[in-house]
Formats: sequence, structure tokens, C-alpha cells
Amino acid sequence: MPTLDLDFLRTRPASPWLRWLLLAIALGFAADVGFSYYVVHARSAQNEEALARTRRAVDGAAHAAASLRPPTADEIKIARETMRSLTTPWGKLFRALESAASDRVALLAIEPDARSGTVLISGEAADYEAALAYVSALGTSSALKRPHLVRHEEVQNASVKAVRFAISAAWGMEQ
Repeated sequence: MPTLDLDFLRTRPASPWLRWLLLAIALGFAADVGFSYYVVHARSAQNEEALARTRRAVDGAAHAAASLRPPTADEIKIARETMRSLTTPWGKLFRALESAASDRVALLAIEPDARSGTVLISGEAADYEAALAYVSALGTSSALKRPHLVRHEEVQNASVKAVRFAISAAWGMEQ
């Protein structure tokens, strides 16, 4: 039987082109890292400049705001009226008017006064009973308090009789 000659310590010679390939990959990676660093550095400089401009603008606005004059009494009054108008429960008023709607009544005008908490509703009804029924329907609403007929008159338009009316009711924030 022939003898086996096994040599486990012998090393194979490395291929010469593999070294150059690994060197080329390492150089490409280093170039990519360097380029990425350059791009990030440039963006960082741009962002710092934008932040500095913003800080200067905010400081200038704060300085300008500090030098403003205090509001006048008229400006405060107008601001309060606007605030009162914006915080008035308009949705409740419109829901109350829609819930009392009738095919025998047509609304002509709604004149809310948020300051006094009242609303004046003008309309036209087919007859006096329809106007009274509308006032009664408004009385069942939780948004309007004490609705009452302020005035009414019979009108005739092109052979059609109708009743024009006005209703006043309490309405607003205090309810």
C-alpha cells in the first residue's frame, strides 16, 4: 500500500491580482467617505448660516415688538367686540332656527346682537296662526329664551295674503 504524504502546514501562494482588487475597493470606500464628509460639512455650514439669519430676524422682531406703543382704548374695545362675536354660540342659534322651520314660514332676516344677547328674527308666514306656531316652536328651543312676537302686519303680494312678523328672543353666552 502506498503511503500518503499529507502536509497540512503548506500554504498556497496568494493570487497577485486579489491584493490590487482589495486595495482598489478600500480606496473607493475611502473616497466615498471623504465625499460624504464634504457634503455633510457643506450642509452643516448652510444650516448654521440660516439659523444665524433666523436668530437675527427674531431678535429684530422682538426689539420692534418691545418698542410698539400700547393699544388704545378704541383698539381694545374693537378687540373685545371681535372676541365676543367669535365666542358667541352661533351653532345653537342656527340649530334652533332649523328645528323650528315650517313650510308655512319663510325667514327674511336674522339680526343677532351678541352684545345684548338678543336676536331679532323677521319673516313672512302664510297666516297669523302660522306665525304664532313659529313663535311657539322657537319657545321649545333650549338656545332661545322668551321668544315673543314684536310686530306683525298683513301684506298682499300679487293676490297672495301673508303676514310679515318680527320675533325677539334672548340668546347668547349667558344661557
